[in-house]
Amino acid sequence: MFAPRDPDEYLLDTERRVIRLRRHWASLVWELFEAIGLLVGVVMVSQLLPQDGNLPQNVLWYAGLIVLIRFTYQVLDWYVERIVVTDKRFLIAEGIFTTNVAMMPIGKVTDLTFQRTLAGRMFGYGTLVVESAGQIQALNRIEYVPSPDEVEDAISYLVFGEKKAQQERFSMLKARRAAVGKKKAKLPS
Repeated sequence: MFAPRDPDEYLLDTERRVIRLRRHWASLVWELFEAIGLLVGVVMVSQLLPQDGNLPQNVLWYAGLIVLIRFTYQVLDWYVERIVVTDKRFLIAEGIFTTNVAMMPIGKVTDLTFQRTLAGRMFGYGTLVVESAGQIQALNRIEYVPSPDEVEDAISYLVFGEKKAQQERFSMLKARRAAVGKKKAKLPS
């Protein structure tokens, strides 16, 4: 009841799922350091305060509990989020209590760029920049994409490969028709 929908439930019957993944675990590193820093700060301030005052100590420990709950929520939010690429569109489903589904048709993609920082190369993630005709879409920049080389190859094939294959098929049909037309013109009646 409270669990978010599976992203595959948003797909049409005519769509073929190519990629389904969640962001790399490195996207949680900053939140982890932030939570550890805040908890260390709570413990240090708690040690500096006089031990006979219950109210300041209780307030600090409740603040520490709030930090832990916030970090747990961020981990659950990361776990629930899914990036799905089908043969027809990009889709990102996210959110624990309120589900947000962002979509963009594959046909609108005009350019595809992957960026990898030094940390991204060491830990195996990158940033996917998707440019589309006309306007900036909701899926313009997807950060912390795991296995970026494989993802980039699959998406490049979807976005650019099939169009090229269709163009080659069209030019082959055109050449075949032209060749058949020349043969008919040479044959005596």
